[in-house]
Amino acid sequence: MPGQLSNRRIAGALGLRIAIFVASASCFALLGSTGSHAATHSPCRVQSTTFEGWKAEEVSNDWVRLTIVPQLGGRLMQVTFGGHAYLFVNSQYKGKYFPPAETAKIGRWINYGGDKLWPLPEGQGDEQHWPGPISDVLDDGEYKFSVLSQGSRCAVRLEGPADLVTGLRYSRDIGIASDSPAISFRAEMKNSTAHPIRWSVQSVTQYDTADPHDPARYNHDFWAFAPINPQSAYVNGYAVRAGLADDPSFSVTDGLFTLHWLYLENEVWLDSEAGWIAVVDDAAKYGMVERFQYVSGAEYPGKASVIFYKDGAALELDENGMPKLRSATLQQAPYYMEAEVNSPMIRLKPDASYGMETRWFPVRADKELKAVTAAGVILRALATSLTVEGLQLSGSFGVFFSGRLVAHVFDRRGLEIATADLQPVDPQTPVELQQTVKAPTGAYRVSIHLDDEHGVDCGSLGEAEIRKLAKGS
Repeated sequence: MPGQLSNRRIAGALGLRIAIFVASASCFALLGSTGSHAATHSPCRVQSTTFEGWKAEEVSNDWVRLTIVPQLGGRLMQVTFGGHAYLFVNSQYKGKYFPPAETAKIGRWINYGGDKLWPLPEGQGDEQHWPGPISDVLDDGEYKFSVLSQGSRCAVRLEGPADLVTGLRYSRDIGIASDSPAISFRAEMKNSTAHPIRWSVQSVTQYDTADPHDPARYNHDFWAFAPINPQSAYVNGYAVRAGLADDPSFSVTDGLFTLHWLYLENEVWLDSEAGWIAVVDDAAKYGMVERFQYVSGAEYPGKASVIFYKDGAALELDENGMPKLRSATLQQAPYYMEAEVNSPMIRLKPDASYGMETRWFPVRADKELKAVTAAGVILRALATSLTVEGLQLSGSFGVFFSGRLVAHVFDRRGLEIATADLQPVDPQTPVELQQTVKAPTGAYRVSIHLDDEHGVDCGSLGEAEIRKLAKGS
């Protein structure tokens, strides 16, 4: 029937989803497996702590530290990897809490920062739009915190109160393993009413764009990336929904949307179907990749699967019709950028739920980012050449997992004819590949893969045909 999946298509879709998350589980190490190739890591930990004056919960391993403040709408307030802190924390409200009932009386939004869940679509026109951002129980109500597991895998759950206006209740599971910086999320929205409702759930992450050496200035080397949809519904592959249409922050090169953060307020929507976005602090050479599942054929709010919002000064007209800058001070418009990942629009019957799963990968990266693979990020693409010394391999990457790089060599027929162990890698160290290996007869193409500490193939970091260099070159 029109609008419905056949049994075969349903099975195929479920099979793909299972394959994605089960196959990834080995490299994510979410199952806590060990093997002869595995290195020894300390168990991950969950413990109570204090963060910037708030009571908080910390989930950590040898790689990454997650700080959660349940009272602030279940916010993930900070993520630290290799000593690098990613998220914006609003200095105006450190250690403070304003119950939603109090702020609702004055119609004021308290932006604490961090990472949280919001509903879409936004607007004030009717009950089918969320009049946010506002301080309601979804945004900053007090969430219940519980520990689901500790040891080889740590998982926690945050459960929020029901919101009478939208009819939604949010919960969120957050997890890490002992031997990887990869972070898993499951955001669930539930219908807490006795009637059907229809919403999209949105993951909203506020990244800190202040200059780490001088917080009064903004970071001039902050970037974001997302692949353009080749069949995009938007002109140029993206739509500017607020701010300057010709904002110099935005560009598209080789199918990749690039945002260079400038202190101009703007919001841009993308119908990207690739299932990933990347945020990069080029000054510090740290990045974060957020992965999500794009549902082909589904209705997304405003067609957008991804939204970037830049806080900053905005042009407006004064009472005399003359242009002026609005929110041009740091207190009015702090330095941050929102990376927002949306679910499709979902109709929920009473008591029904919908879950959106995402994965974050802290990684070493820079503004030259070209692509994201299952194993890491490509900064300088793999290049290969055949010389009298052997097969030369070069490239620059950031990796999601510890392990070793392995070169797989193929002939013209696509048959693998050799492998070569290259070098150890880990997520906290940028990978510069510059190596020469023995060239087997008939070598035509090379693919570089990452095998993790358990000996599991996590995927490719790129492939290239072999060039033959002229003598003397």
